[in-house]
Amino acid sequence: MKEALVIGASGGIGAALAAELYRRGARVTALSRKLDGLDVTDPDSVATHLGALAGPFDTIVLATGILAPEGMGPEKALSQVSPEQMARTFAVNTLGPALVLAEVERLLPRRDPSRVGVLSARVGSIGDNRIGGWHSYRASKAAVNQIVRGAAIEIGRKRKEAAIVALHPGTVDTPFTADYPGHSKVAADEAARNLCDVLASLTPGQTGRFFAWDGSEIPW
Repeated sequence: MKEALVIGASGGIGAALAAELYRRGARVTALSRKLDGLDVTDPDSVATHLGALAGPFDTIVLATGILAPEGMGPEKALSQVSPEQMARTFAVNTLGPALVLAEVERLLPRRDPSRVGVLSARVGSIGDNRIGGWHSYRASKAAVNQIVRGAAIEIGRKRKEAAIVALHPGTVDTPFTADYPGHSKVAADEAARNLCDVLASLTPGQTGRFFAWDGSEIPW
């Protein structure tokens, strides 16, 4: 990991990922809405900010996302689903990564190995869903998993050494999860170490797949 790009680097897990990649010797370029004005839901903003980068980056991590729009929480029942909440959740969790991934190919080396990790969540696994609920969040993460799969196929046609994957970091102890005290949580710096270990171990043959923080594969 020599040249790294972290998008969403002002959030708890994003900042920890940037710090961990730097600790491992990478030169880190960090982008975020808070510090740079990058709005991943705005095509013009994505084109402007990523278009200003030259690359190539051998490691790119997209660490953006929301559980629910500000002032709202994940739905516990279908009767609680609202068009506004679902649309906003999809805009950040699915559309945003799609717009970013559309810019990623030119930022990767043509022949050398590279790794792209998009933060997803285990609850986005359709096969692993046993309790229901959290409908907008689950669906947006299932959708971004499909975006990652499609991007891996498309980008892999020209970047044969690229590994592009969805990543589940576990439940990380950040403001993102502060309202959910019942969940077992891991510190952000530990989660970042785990994810960087997974990224470092990836091979091109694993592109387009979905991995947990411990390297185990998650069913779609």
